[in-house]
Amino acid sequence: MRAVIQRVSSASVEVEGNSVGSIDRGLVVLLGVARADGEREAMWLAGKIAGLRVFEDEAGKMNRSVVEVGGSVLVVSQFTLLGDCRKGRRPSFTEAAGPEEAERLYQTFVARLGESGVPVETGVFQAHMAVHLVNDGPVTLVLDTAATGVG
Repeated sequence: MRAVIQRVSSASVEVEGNSVGSIDRGLVVLLGVARADGEREAMWLAGKIAGLRVFEDEAGKMNRSVVEVGGSVLVVSQFTLLGDCRKGRRPSFTEAAGPEEAERLYQTFVARLGESGVPVETGVFQAHMAVHLVNDGPVTLVLDTAATGVG
């Protein structure tokens, strides 16, 4: 699984002009699921993100998690994170999981994140979405389970 995580002061996602998810302070997670991913990767990544210390404490240091600051998470599926652009000019998506498996693992990730005590909002899987966010910092991180030895 590959995730782009952005610390935000607010974020929302729309489908066909209708808001389907919104948060105030928290994290936006753009999530891509690879063919090689399974339950282990979804569970590990959700726990990692819930515990990431990317919010400032009283001393101004990034020392608090989204759980500790009472924030929320907006999760948006994004298979294009698995795009391979090394050859040619058109990305190859052969490493992305098929839609059914990707949605199952996406839902597993969302459920596990919620079990961590974080309010979770989502986009709509496989929909064309408009994501609006105010990046706070800016703080943007990339996590890839394949690079950590988990996947």
